Amino acid sequence: MSAITTKFVTDYELTNEMSLEELSRYAPEILELLPADREKRRQARDRLQKGYNFSKEQAFALIPSQRTGRTKSQVTPKEGGAEAEVNICCAKSACQVSDIIPEGEIIRETAQRIMRDSLGEKEVKLIAKALAETSPNPAIIEATKIPGITTLSNKIQRVLCEDEGIHYPDHFSLESVKKRLDSYDVSNTPDKQALADVMIMLCIRPAEIKDLRISNGGVTGYVKNRDQQDIPRVFRSLEKNDERAKQLLTWIQEAISSGRLGDPGTPGTGILSRFLKKTEFLPETGKPLLPSSLRNLGAVFAVVASGVRNLSKANTIASQALRLRMAPKLLFQICSIADLRIELRI
Repeated sequence: MSAITTKFVTDYELTNEMSLEELSRYAPEILELLPADREKRRQARDRLQKGYNFSKEQAFALIPSQRTGRTKSQVTPKEGGAEAEVNICCAKSACQVSDIIPEGEIIRETAQRIMRDSLGEKEVKLIAKALAETSPNPAIIEATKIPGITTLSNKIQRVLCEDEGIHYPDHFSLESVKKRLDSYDVSNTPDKQALADVMIMLCIRPAEIKDLRISNGGVTGYVKNRDQQDIPRVFRSLEKNDERAKQLLTWIQEAISSGRLGDPGTPGTGILSRFLKKTEFLPETGKPLLPSSLRNLGAVFAVVASGVRNLSKANTIASQALRLRMAPKLLFQICSIADLRIELRI
């Protein structure tokens, strides 16, 4: 790296008296010569600082920590005129998009590529972050407003939302779960089925199973209450008897503590995931239930068990069961299922 840096400084007659802006103009050229490797670039910057007395700022202006590129977007002014070119990221900018967005790709093309290649959430977030870190130029913001693509995206999202739902086999129907909960003998060792049923009963996350506490109709120990005052939440469950619910919870917790039952809250264990993938547990959709599905099922069953018919009250009960403000989509799913089964009384 020293040889490349030395030759470049000599050929372009660069000195430590040049401004940051002047040095940044040479960044694209030297970056073409250097490998796309963080350590190699660090070595090149060290050579500038130790061999040519460049300041740290000057070294980074000439050799940015990430490859700097220029990406342009075309924007049609509202009042007519030729299309304007907007620099999303210039050579002296701290942002970096060329490693994420191909050189010369405009925003419209980026949006079309996202739709065409069905990019995943991670890739889209990287692109969004790169664009968000650019200069807050009104023209750039306006360039992202592409009515045709926005409309198409909304239609696709609407179809996906309609196809989504809480699908579960008869094995995890309310009647089946409630029957098993009533039959469990806490003198025996619980299995994964009992663990799943108790999680449905309490509408909890896997990480909450060990710390949850039920007392006097209130529940503490939820994940969101950690590191803050743990105010008891109202107990909402398909099991109306909070003493029985407490007994079943303690039964599961003691089995986990003694090692007789795996802890579903331990990252990477996949205890529940593997259990729920059994063929007999697959819904008609063919997609296995997820541990998070158990929590949503519990909210559905809590609404049904309450016997309410009012949408507002159903929203309140489901929100209390899940300890969060309900998203409209999830509320629709929960209440749709509850309406189909609302005559059931437990």
